[in-house]
Amino acid sequence: MTTTEKTSTSFFDEAGVEKGIIQVGEGVPYGLMRVSNPTLGLGGAYGTWGESYDNQTLPQFLEKRLGRPLTNEEKLNLAELGFLSRHHIAPLSKEQNIEVEVEVGARFLKEAAQACGWKPSEVEAILIGMSAPITEDYLDRITDAAGIREDALKVAVHKACDGSVSSLHLALNPDLPENKKLSHNIAEVVRGKKVLVGGIEGLSRFVSLSHDTSALQLFGNAAGIVGLIPGKTMKFLAGSTREEFDEDGTLQVQMYYPHSPQKSPSGTNIEVTETNGNHIRIAGLMHEPNDGSSIVMAGPMGMVKLFVRTGVQVVSDAYQAYQARLAQLGETGKSLAVAVVHHANYKINKLKEKNLRNLGITLPMPWLLNEFGNVSAASNMIAFLRELPKLNPGDHVLIDGFGAGTYYDVLTVEMGG
Repeated sequence: MTTTEKTSTSFFDEAGVEKGIIQVGEGVPYGLMRVSNPTLGLGGAYGTWGESYDNQTLPQFLEKRLGRPLTNEEKLNLAELGFLSRHHIAPLSKEQNIEVEVEVGARFLKEAAQACGWKPSEVEAILIGMSAPITEDYLDRITDAAGIREDALKVAVHKACDGSVSSLHLALNPDLPENKKLSHNIAEVVRGKKVLVGGIEGLSRFVSLSHDTSALQLFGNAAGIVGLIPGKTMKFLAGSTREEFDEDGTLQVQMYYPHSPQKSPSGTNIEVTETNGNHIRIAGLMHEPNDGSSIVMAGPMGMVKLFVRTGVQVVSDAYQAYQARLAQLGETGKSLAVAVVHHANYKINKLKEKNLRNLGITLPMPWLLNEFGNVSAASNMIAFLRELPKLNPGDHVLIDGFGAGTYYDVLTVEMGG
C-alpha cells in the first residue's frame, strides 16, 4: 500500500472496466469488472456505481450534503487510511433509489454467473450480505430481474461489514450455529450446487442519513459477487465465528431490516427467519444511534480499539483450527496462499497483522481496495476476486470478516478445480 496519490484514482478509469449509465434521475454511472479462473472453476464480478470522488474533490461534495464546511479537525487523512477514492450518488427519491439498486444488484448477479460460465437460470442459491437493504424483498427483486429461478434459495445476511464472509461461512460450514437453527442446513442444501455469494452495499444512500463526518468520508458504494460450487470449486477447511455486543456504542448502526431491538437472553443476538420455504434472513442486533441517524462512529482510533483485540483472537482461533485440520489431512507445514481481510481501513489491518505476528502467525494480507473506500460487506469479495487470477488448485486461503454489532467470521478454504 502506498499513500502517494495517483494521477487518477477512479475505478472507472481502470483497464477492463465495463462502464454504463443507469437511466434514473440525471443518470447514475456504474462500472464493473468480470473475473474468472477457469482452472479453479471460480469467477465473479465486482464494481461500483455513482460519481467518483477522490480525496481532493470529496470535501466539496460532503460540504454540500452537510450544508456547512468541514472543519480541519473533521477532515480525515484518507490516503493514510488506505483510501484514495469512493463513489456516491446524488440525492434520489426512495423509488429512484430502489430502481437503481435493483438494476445494480441484478446486473452484478448476471455478470457473476456469466464469469463462471453459467446462465442465471442455472443458479440454485444466492447468499448476499447487505448492511442496509433498500427493501425487505430486495433479493426477490434482483433475482427476478436477473432471470434467476424463483425456487432458488435466497439468503439475506445483515451483519454489517461481516455480511459477505458470514454468507460464505453459511454456505460452506454445516456446523455454524445459524445453520443448526434452520429446518434445512444451508451448507448441506447448497453443497455441490451453483451458488452466488457476495455483498451489495448502497452505502452512499445509507450514510446520507447521517451527519457523522467520519462515516461520510470513509464509506461508498460497491458490490462483489463470487460464483462457486461448495465442496467442489471451494472446500471448507476450518473456521471460527464470534459475536460480542458493542455495549459502548463505539460504532452505532441503524437496523433497516427486521430484528427485535433488544438483546437476547439466549446468548446470541442473531435472529434467523425462514419465509416462503426458500427465503432466509440472518440478522444481527446493532447498537443503534439514539438520534435516529443511520450511523455514528467513534473515529478511526475508536474503530481500531473496537475491532483489533477481538479480531486478532478470532483469526488466531481460526488459524489454530486450520493447523489442526492440516494435521488431520497429513499436510502439516502447508502455508496459506493469501489472507483476504475486510478493508475497514489500512491501519486496522496493519495493526492486526502486527499483533498476529507477535503470536507467531504470519499472514500475507495485501491491501487491494484503495479506489473504493470502506464498502462494508462488498470488500472481502472484491479483494478475493482481485487475488483469484493468482490462485491455483489446492491453494489455501484465509478469509477474515468483521463488522459492527460486533460480528466476526474467519474461515480457511481450499481452492478446487
